[in-house]
Amino acid sequence: MKTRIRELRAKTGLTQEELAQQVGVRRETIVFLEKGKYNPSLKLAYKVARALGATIEEVFTFDDEDLA
Repeated sequence: MKTRIRELRAKTGLTQEELAQQVGVRRETIVFLEKGKYNPSLKLAYKVARALGATIEEVFTFDDEDLA
């Protein structure tokens, strides 16, 4: 899974801590999400996308390999 969280977060001027507080997780979770090391629940993906002013599809993308 690839994410654009870091890029979109920078555009909105949010720190990792601020985004974490808005979506109700620890900052470390945002770090793992940004690195693609954690697959969020649908609810968390929705909260992150909404906080970044984007759709889930704009924030999270999957390679065909990820779906196999």
